[in-house]
Amino acid sequence: MISRRDAAIRLDIPLEMATKHGIPKLVSDDELAAIEAQPPAWLVQSRSNRTGKPVWVELTCAVCRFTETDRPKKWWPEWTVLACDDHEASQVPAPRDGRSREAVYGIGSRFIAYVDSQ
Repeated sequence: MISRRDAAIRLDIPLEMATKHGIPKLVSDDELAAIEAQPPAWLVQSRSNRTGKPVWVELTCAVCRFTETDRPKKWWPEWTVLACDDHEASQVPAPRDGRSREAVYGIGSRFIAYVDSQ
């Protein structure tokens, strides 16, 4: 059994859409495979309406490789390096020569985005 959230990630749809269309809190792999094999009309329409923006993104720490999947937020910057908020800045790979670095907090559940610029 997998959670509704994991099912939404696998179907590449928002969690709210999974709830709205009756995906249960726990779903078996067989049930999910059946949905993927013969997608209902609402899922076909959702996929055809995509704008190119990802529904889910995988966030990975450059220091410890911890990974989580989250919905991207409009305010997230284009980062150079991503790290867990419990790592020291000195543990993150240094910016290239001549670049300055800004830290943006609150990415996902525990990440800091480091944005390098000229």
